[in-house]
Amino acid sequence: MTEPLRIVVINADLLVNDPQDTHALHQAERSRSLRIGLLENGFNLVASLPADVYLTERLAQLQPDMIIVDAESDARDALEHVVMATRDERRPIVMFTNDNDSGNARAAVAAGVSAYIVAGLQTERIRPILDVALARFQHEQALRKELDATRTELHELSAALQDRKVIDRAKALLMQRQQLSEEAAYAKLRKTAMDKNLKIVDVAQRMLDVADLLS
Repeated sequence: MTEPLRIVVINADLLVNDPQDTHALHQAERSRSLRIGLLENGFNLVASLPADVYLTERLAQLQPDMIIVDAESDARDALEHVVMATRDERRPIVMFTNDNDSGNARAAVAAGVSAYIVAGLQTERIRPILDVALARFQHEQALRKELDATRTELHELSAALQDRKVIDRAKALLMQRQQLSEEAAYAKLRKTAMDKNLKIVDVAQRMLDVADLLS
């Protein structure tokens, strides 16, 4: 049996100091409904945190599997804190908000949000939303790893081609100055590298550097 997802909810201060503050009351009720929905769906709600300067440290301590941002008018500010806090250790981010501005939604997705949900706090919707967000995050992470591997491979190929050019130039220099065949020139480079416990390309580069100084 798999362990339930460990979830941290990021939201504003839920204390309502003014009972006449309908916005604060509504936000508090939204957040309460979200927490209840998470628990009813079998998720492990490990903490509710504010989006403040301590968020990076707290997430590092809690190590959640997913982060949910519950925000309304302050959605952009909260998201910026979360994105910065997860910059070095990426996690799926789901954002529940009443902000239906399409520009903000696109910006959120570009910043790394796996799901941007407007007015979607119904209990029955929470599990499928989080399941899809997690699947999307895992797919994007796999693509990132594949891209990183491709970049590494291309870098190594480029470095190998550069090394080959250096060795070929050194061989040509030996062939010209010592009247050696290509095979003999390469054998001389290889023996020198073995004697000095160096790479052939390093021996070749040193030889070219000396030739440039003496020219």
